[in-house]
Amino acid sequence: MINASRLVVVSGGATGIGRAIAGAFANDGDRVVIIGRREELLRQAAEEMNGAAGPASVIPIGADLTDPAEVQRAADRIAELGTVDVLVNNAGAIIAPPAEKGLGALAASWRHDLEINLITAVLLTNALLDRLSRPGGRLVMISSAAAQRGGAGPHSAGSYAAAKAALHGWALGLARQLGPDGITVNILAPGYIQDTDIFRGQATPEFVAAKIADTLVGRPGTPADVAAAVRYIASVDAGYLTGQIIGLNGGAVLGR
Repeated sequence: MINASRLVVVSGGATGIGRAIAGAFANDGDRVVIIGRREELLRQAAEEMNGAAGPASVIPIGADLTDPAEVQRAADRIAELGTVDVLVNNAGAIIAPPAEKGLGALAASWRHDLEINLITAVLLTNALLDRLSRPGGRLVMISSAAAQRGGAGPHSAGSYAAAKAALHGWALGLARQLGPDGITVNILAPGYIQDTDIFRGQATPEFVAAKIADTLVGRPGTPADVAAAVRYIASVDAGYLTGQIIGLNGGAVLGR
C-alpha cells in the first residue's frame, strides 16, 4: 500500500536515480519537489514528469545544497507547500581524484566530496526538520555499496566511500532522535546502477562487465530498481522499518 497525496522532496531529482524516484511518487499521485543545481534540467524533468503523471504535481526548485543560504531559501519555498511527508536525500556524486599532487589538492578534493555527498543531506534535512510529518514522516538517504565495501580507483574514490559511510553514522543517529516522533530514517545503499551520470561517461566496458560479474543475479541495477525500494521504505507499511542500512546491489555485497 502506498500512501497517496503526500508532499515528497527529492534532492538531485532531475536525472538518473533521483528522477526515477520522483517519477514513481508523482505516478502515485503525490506532490513532488525536485531540487538541484541545474535549473534548466530540473524544469525539463518536471515538465516531462508532469505530462506523464497527469495534473502538474512535480515542482522544480533550483538550489546549491552545499550553500546554507540557498538551502534555507529552498526550505522556505517548500514550507509554503505544506508539511513534508517524505524527504529523499539523493544528491551526490563521485568526485575525480585530484589531478595535482600535494596535500592541498588532496584536502580540497576530500572536502568537495564530503560537501556533495554528506553536507548536502545534513543541510537540507535540518532545514526541513520542523516541517516533517509527525507521526509518519519518512527520511531516506541514498548511499552506496562503496560505503560498505570501501572505495578505490577513479570510479569509486576513497573520499566518496568515506563520505557515504559518514552519511550512515549521521542517519542512524537521526533514527534514534526522531523515532519517538514517529519518523523513520533509513539508508538505501545501491550497488552498480546503469543509466545514471554518476560516472560521467567514464565507465569503460571492462568496468561495467566487472561490476555485473560481482553480482549474484548477473545484471546491473536500474534507477527503477532503486525507485521501487524507496517507495516501499517511504510507505505506510514500512512504519516499523527504521535505523537500517539496506543493500540494493544484486548480491555484490552480502548482508551483515
